[in-house]
Amino acid sequence: MSLKIYNTLSRQKEEFKSIIPNHVGLYVCGPTVYSEPHVGNLRTFCSFDMIYRYLIFLGYKVRYVRNITDAGHLTNERGEGVNRMESQAKLESLEPMEIVQKYTVSFHRIMDAFNTIPPTIEPTATGHIVEQIEMIETLLKNGFAYEVDGSVYFDVKKYNDQHNYGVLSGRNIDELMAGYRDLDGQEEKRNSIDFALWKKASPEHIMQWNSPWGKGFPGWHLECSAMSTKYLGETFDIHGGGMDLKFPHHECEIAQNTGSCKQGGAKYWLHTNMLNFNGQKMSKSLGNSILPMEFVSGNHPLLDKGYAPSVLKFLFLQSHYSSELDINVKGLQDAEKGLKRLMEAVDLIKNFQLNPTDRKPTLDELIGELSGFKLGHRYNTEDNKETDLDRKIRLIVDACKKCMDDDFNTAKTIGNLFELATIVNSLKGGQIKPEEISSIGLDLLKNTLQNYLFDVFGLRNENAAVSNNKLDEAVQVLISLRKDAKAKKDFVTSDKIRNELSIAGINLKDEKDGEMSWSLA
Repeated sequence: MSLKIYNTLSRQKEEFKSIIPNHVGLYVCGPTVYSEPHVGNLRTFCSFDMIYRYLIFLGYKVRYVRNITDAGHLTNERGEGVNRMESQAKLESLEPMEIVQKYTVSFHRIMDAFNTIPPTIEPTATGHIVEQIEMIETLLKNGFAYEVDGSVYFDVKKYNDQHNYGVLSGRNIDELMAGYRDLDGQEEKRNSIDFALWKKASPEHIMQWNSPWGKGFPGWHLECSAMSTKYLGETFDIHGGGMDLKFPHHECEIAQNTGSCKQGGAKYWLHTNMLNFNGQKMSKSLGNSILPMEFVSGNHPLLDKGYAPSVLKFLFLQSHYSSELDINVKGLQDAEKGLKRLMEAVDLIKNFQLNPTDRKPTLDELIGELSGFKLGHRYNTEDNKETDLDRKIRLIVDACKKCMDDDFNTAKTIGNLFELATIVNSLKGGQIKPEEISSIGLDLLKNTLQNYLFDVFGLRNENAAVSNNKLDEAVQVLISLRKDAKAKKDFVTSDKIRNELSIAGINLKDEKDGEMSWSLA
């Protein structure tokens, strides 16, 4: 089965065919860095991280571009209102670019905490003023824009006479014009629906640049058109973002690209859906707006405790990226239990072996013993011919890929992974006899859990972190015993502890201050 994705542009699932074979151009609208990203933003970025990872898993070479909006984002969707960076700078008594740096750094820290892969290119709006000015000049030349007193606007009505403004969102231009007619600040526009490509800056406006039309700054919608075109070409494969960006931002992007390049930009448009908390839209006014790191710390009155980043990420993955998701404490608790069960299966299956020999235990096995985990069972089979259980496992593994190929259906994939975890537990518990599985089935179990949980979903094994802590605690106990032995001049015991740990792959080092440190060989 080939990959199929739901294309917002065509309003149907389509077979994915990249423009250049084996290569994918992916553009995702990044954060506006005037404040901390909210958890809805996090879901979007985690969703496209999964999509990016899965495309790589399928063998594509992906150029993933995700921008940073550090200029031009005004509070009004038509390109009017207050500049977000400057407004926040005044509130925090900082320069606008200090605000940009502060929240860009914070955004990257959050993305790292949730184990997302950085994009291959992360351009900024302020770093591409020249490209935005060039696109405006092309739109003016092509007759789809006009200049008024130092500001430049996109002529939506004229564009719609030749194309379809509303092709993505399904909006009707006459209804839109009627809806915007009574808004303030429309007097210099030809039509109320026209949006800003370049805004004339008032003298007190800090973020401004020189242009052929005077000092000003670019409109919000323009940056994505300019940067996607520069780094991915006039046509590219996938454009993604949150459902809230479908109109007007993405609709305006298509218009800008078509008006300047005669191409609409992306071939496939993907949108993530909204988040609620306890059945209500998340908002500051309702007191249920919880920041990503507040979920981790638990420092919010609506949370019962903190949850590991992978737990929240796993909760996202249990729902399709295009579906609305309601978050609540019960859901977080269930996600934590479910993730723990899958990770326990990972820990168990990696120790299963076939055809035991008299060989010495491996380093991983010795470390496992030291950290308090028992060695996994070793299973024996007469040969490596595929068994009935192997075939059952293969069907589940095939189902995992079939689900992912069906518009990245992580929810159904996770259901199949739980079936594999049940098989692992039955192997461990003895409900499945050793002769029922061969190395073929065993490798399928190991590889599939590894591939999807870590490589595609980008989850972290919190159980492994606990294991490492237990290992450190165990070694510290042995270090303490060695210190006591040395103090008593019992060098036989002291050397025995060091030598035994060395055999287990753990090196002790005597420091100058009398302390001891350890490391894995």
